[in-house]
Amino acid sequence: MNSQEKSKSKQKKASIGRQYLIVSYLFVGIFLSLIGYIVYFNVYKRDDFLNSPYNKRAASYQEEVIRGSICAADGTVLARTDVDEAGNETRVYPYNQLFAHAVGYSTSGGGGLESTESITLLTSHANPLEQVQNGFQNEKNTGDNLITTFNVNLQQAAYDAFGDNKGAVIVMKPSTGEVLVDLSKPDFDPNTISANWDTLSSDNENSPLLNRSLQGLYPPGSTFKIITSLAYLRQNLTLDGFQFNCTGELEGGGYTIHCYASTAHGDEDYTTAFANSCNSAFAQIGLSLDKASFATVADSLSFNKKIALELPSSASRFDLNAQTADALVMQTAIGQGDTLMTPMHLAMIAGAVANDGIAMTPKFMNSVTNYTGTVVKEESNQVYGQMMSAQEAAQIKELMKAVVASGTGSALNDLGVTIAGKTGSAEFSSNPDNTHSWFVGFSDTGSPDDIVVCVLAENAGAGSATAVPIARSIFASYFSAE
Repeated sequence: MNSQEKSKSKQKKASIGRQYLIVSYLFVGIFLSLIGYIVYFNVYKRDDFLNSPYNKRAASYQEEVIRGSICAADGTVLARTDVDEAGNETRVYPYNQLFAHAVGYSTSGGGGLESTESITLLTSHANPLEQVQNGFQNEKNTGDNLITTFNVNLQQAAYDAFGDNKGAVIVMKPSTGEVLVDLSKPDFDPNTISANWDTLSSDNENSPLLNRSLQGLYPPGSTFKIITSLAYLRQNLTLDGFQFNCTGELEGGGYTIHCYASTAHGDEDYTTAFANSCNSAFAQIGLSLDKASFATVADSLSFNKKIALELPSSASRFDLNAQTADALVMQTAIGQGDTLMTPMHLAMIAGAVANDGIAMTPKFMNSVTNYTGTVVKEESNQVYGQMMSAQEAAQIKELMKAVVASGTGSALNDLGVTIAGKTGSAEFSSNPDNTHSWFVGFSDTGSPDDIVVCVLAENAGAGSATAVPIARSIFASYFSAE
């Protein structure tokens, strides 16, 4: 073999070696990807798959364990399993429709905590010796209990005050994120859901199975002026010096914004414009804002982002860019246009205002216990994020206090407790009479037990006319019980 042939042989061997090396790297990459997927599945997606109503493993759990109870924060049973002498199991909801969406139902695919925490309820941490004995006797073990954050008396007060309205109520503690009330109407009785499933699931007009508090998306109306004010504050660093003469309307970009009932508010500073919920002033404020900065503020408050919660939820929507026409900017600044929010998201933002700018992740569960009451797992409070600085929160809080002291929320001014809030009347069609009624606000006593209340009543008129009286009943019930 001459030198040329030897050289070609070496090149061929080197080429083959490189091919083997590439194949080796490819297999190593596939192996590492497989390991990564297994870790992701077991760490991040395990609970989703275990609690899925399509998971056949859940059926095997039901053959071995009697489903545990779901309880309110004080231990009151909200869902339990009754077993008759023949061993037949019946899921019972003592409060009927009161906790329909939050607690949910365990049949027909499942809903609420019954669905998302199904495997927890079908897992037993009873005494190991007892479990072994039950196994020998071919008897089922008793599943673990969920201790939620819900307040039965406050949920009932909200339910009664809400009456026949469609919509939602959220009440939570801004300092911890504990959800005390999760109410949605129209509702249903989970005790009879199997019998009524066809009717409930096909009712597209009322959507009774939809948890409006977490999944409903609505134009926020003037409650959005909280977010517009944060954008103004970040751009101008102060609210001082703002002056506006309201004539009841403002024209811009070929579009006219009207104040509610075409009221002319006259000369206003920022505080009075906010307290009066002056659409004309805030449309002008919207036009003065840098569009990119406005969008950045919305992003920082988690618009267009799914907020991971223990119950299914929707992402609020905000759309504004450099090409957005002035007419749409004006509408956006007053919570109309393309902006949509869930009541829960609005409550979280108001909670951040109450909590020095820190938003807490909404929390629906306090703990898991075995059937004898021994704690198996404690659920900690989780910080969602710093939505605004403490200084910004303090200034917006003062604006919201003025709403109750002298503005559209003045019906809350005689409760003996300092309340800060914002009303909203959100048009949702070309007919101005079609208006959602909003209120969001919080008690400001300086106590960790202060609460945020968010009320949304569909097509119920002005926020001050419908949502505020509902919120008043909730605040009155909460503080009279303390």
